[in-house]
Amino acid sequence: MSETKASRQRDAVARTARSVAQVWEDRTALVKQEVAAESAANDAKTARLRALRLEKEAQDAEARRLAGPKPAPAKKRIRRIVAD
Repeated sequence: MSETKASRQRDAVARTARSVAQVWEDRTALVKQEVAAESAANDAKTARLRALRLEKEAQDAEARRLAGPKPAPAKKRIRRIVAD
């Protein structure tokens, strides 16, 4: 079978369109993978920081419990001036 110039051009255009679509799909998949990796890293960091915060809050609560109640603050004396 002999191909004509027009059929070769038509095939080249179709191949180019498919390759452009494939490149676009590849890039899209890569971006989705990167976003998923960043999201996983942020989730791990958030979980680590939450655990640290909860541990610190527990230590602070234990320290407050061991320290006992705070003494009441001393009341300020009010000076009243009586005019004759």
